[in-house]
Amino acid sequence: MGRSSGDSTRGRGAGLALGLLVAAGAVNYVDRVTLSLAAPQIAGELHLSPSQVGLLLSAFLWAYGLSQAPVGALVDRLGPRRLLGGALALWSAAQAATGLAAGLPQLVVARLVLGVGESPQFPVGARVVRGWFAERRRGLATGVFNSASTLGPALAPPIVTALMLAFGWRGAFVGTGLLGLAVAGLWIAFYREPPAPSGEAPAAPVAWRRLLAAPTLWAMMLGNFGSGYMGWFYAAWLPSYLQSAHHFTLAQTGWAASVPYLFGFLGSLAGGWACDRLAAAGLSPLASRKAPIVAGLAGGAACTGLAILAPNGAAALIAISAALMCANVATASIWALAVAAAPERWTASVGAMQNFGGYLGGALAPIVTGVTLEATHSFVAALAITAAAGLTGAAIYLFGVRRPIGDL
Repeated sequence: MGRSSGDSTRGRGAGLALGLLVAAGAVNYVDRVTLSLAAPQIAGELHLSPSQVGLLLSAFLWAYGLSQAPVGALVDRLGPRRLLGGALALWSAAQAATGLAAGLPQLVVARLVLGVGESPQFPVGARVVRGWFAERRRGLATGVFNSASTLGPALAPPIVTALMLAFGWRGAFVGTGLLGLAVAGLWIAFYREPPAPSGEAPAAPVAWRRLLAAPTLWAMMLGNFGSGYMGWFYAAWLPSYLQSAHHFTLAQTGWAASVPYLFGFLGSLAGGWACDRLAAAGLSPLASRKAPIVAGLAGGAACTGLAILAPNGAAALIAISAALMCANVATASIWALAVAAAPERWTASVGAMQNFGGYLGGALAPIVTGVTLEATHSFVAALAITAAAGLTGAAIYLFGVRRPIGDL
């Protein structure tokens, strides 16, 4: 029997929603990693030390992480269309304003606003997937929307490097900010909320006290701390690592820094696919999400350790590519876990709290790395700390996530 016209309409709407979500997410990540690519040039022009660069790189992450709880609740109450549309416009304006900054204080303020503006992106993604996709397809759909977290960094190096070579680092920020404003217009023009199920109750205020009493939520937050630390070590410091430790030129960094994220893109799709296959094989929704998380974080930690031993830039790039592929198997599954573990009406809130843990780890990674570089003049200790963070996150997910949070 063929699908009903209603199912057909929902299918077309689901595809459009997912495509728009990936486009917004790709811009989200292009904007957040532009600073990492421009950091050597900014540091040279403004005479910033490595610890000051680390502080600047972390400013976005503190604002992003601390915005997660209120933003998750707003997504659940207001819906994705209005919230992400406004957020896209806000963060794109902040991105363009970064190119006009006169010094470190202005750069920090622009990055703080960027963090607040970008914070709804992935809670919105979790809400869109739950609203538009049947449970048996949510793992792969989550992998697809999460792939924007690697598609953006893969596209950013050649695009941003070309803009910097043509217009300087300031022109790169202005250009990518204008791109975001165009995508904001597309989101508002074309995204629509899914049809509401009949009899669905209106959104209720989040019961934060009972939600925060759930051990599973705390394990998800703490485990994602390790994932966030690993991901943001590379997002913040990979271009500088390639130029400092392996003597890549700016032009070489423009293509080399994108290679690991192409593998990360494949890892994200593989993580979502694995969740659905494991569920189809009979694992519970929770276990089918947890297994790829644990394997991905452990694999990412091991490959990060191999990067320490790499004898040259090519070997380091191979190890880092493998690390980001494994890490993004985990990341896609982490967002799929939020959908599987949360009470249905609070999906975005649970996803946002888990994401808060990740961005707390991510906010520390640039600072710890900057301080470590000043103390050791080497990336060896920074890579070792990153590997340890990923392995710790794997252990927390393995032993701490045992049951769904439940409908509180």
